[in-house]
Amino acid sequence: MKSVISTETKPIKMWLNDIDAEALSQARNLANLPFIYKHVAIMPDAHCGYGMPIGGVLATTDAVIPNAVGVDIGCGMCAVRTSLTEIDKESLKTLLGSPKEKRGIRGRVPVGFKHHERAQDESYMPDTAPLENVQNSRVMQLYQAAKKQVGTLGGGNHFIEIQHGDDNHIWIIIHSGSRNIGLQIARHYNQLAIKLNERWKTSVPRKWDLAFLPLNTSEASNYLAEMQFCVEFALANRKLMMERVQQAIEEVVGSVQYEPLINIAHNYAAVENHFNEHVIVHRKGATRARTGDMGIIPGSQGSSSYIVVGKGNPESFSSCSHGAGRVLGRKQAQRTLDLEAEQSRLDELGIIHGMRSKRDLDEAPSAYKNIDRVMENQQDLVDIAVRLKPLAVVKG
Repeated sequence: MKSVISTETKPIKMWLNDIDAEALSQARNLANLPFIYKHVAIMPDAHCGYGMPIGGVLATTDAVIPNAVGVDIGCGMCAVRTSLTEIDKESLKTLLGSPKEKRGIRGRVPVGFKHHERAQDESYMPDTAPLENVQNSRVMQLYQAAKKQVGTLGGGNHFIEIQHGDDNHIWIIIHSGSRNIGLQIARHYNQLAIKLNERWKTSVPRKWDLAFLPLNTSEASNYLAEMQFCVEFALANRKLMMERVQQAIEEVVGSVQYEPLINIAHNYAAVENHFNEHVIVHRKGATRARTGDMGIIPGSQGSSSYIVVGKGNPESFSSCSHGAGRVLGRKQAQRTLDLEAEQSRLDELGIIHGMRSKRDLDEAPSAYKNIDRVMENQQDLVDIAVRLKPLAVVKG
């Protein structure tokens, strides 16, 4: 931990020294919520989000906050270590493939706003039984459309990367979320919370964007059930993409062995026990890191990523960062960064990347914090198991 702010109703415990002013203001709002438990934890990759900083961890006693989970419910990472110890550049290019020619990763996994032309098999979808008691379930209204979106990457900072570890193995890493279904569930319940908070005349200012649902209400129960479906859908989405990537690899290099999937989510709320109390822990751009938990902390497409093992630090509510964190907003990066310089940086590292136009600068390496500094700031949260270097990148 780097510092503690004690001027608010509850302390703010921070694992960074360079938090931006807007994110700090949001953290102060969190620390003054009437139902906050113990303190606010701010991870070393923190930056401004919507209502709550991305890289924030918040525990509450009797309320759940949709905006403290975020719009991409269940967004997270998965990683698999392969039996491959090397793969040459030409094979990597073939592996990435082309969506037009329906080959390679790009031919199997739709990216951006694209989805499958046909619904995927029902077996790839999560169980809907837990939603039986949710009246007018938004998930069920969106379910059929979601069958075309499972196994798709999405946009923004989502990616598929082929990486080489310092354990001398090739790894596959995927970052993606719950696609449109998670977005719609988040929006629906946040708008519902806003209306209810106005009706109840709560003490939480609307301008904080932290409208909440008391746990003893049907609205909170419905949100938690539909949120959990989205968390499971996001995992199903990553699993199907991983299956398709493995198919593409075997077409290029032949038979390959894969170790068990490592999966972690970083946008969700869950009942957990901390300091001998059951509370609702909200992680928004933060990863659970209990003692022995395997985790994944990516850098940018031009820097290392890490497989880590959690230390279960109670002060962070057993959490760690979910990545490097941004230093430039998307539009700011597109406006200020130099395309040729960013391309040259990736080329010099020998990375096969998708940096083609100024529009892609929102995901340039210079838009992100220094991952090594981020890792240095959380030595009390995780141990590094494997350091990974990117070889080839498919960006949303």
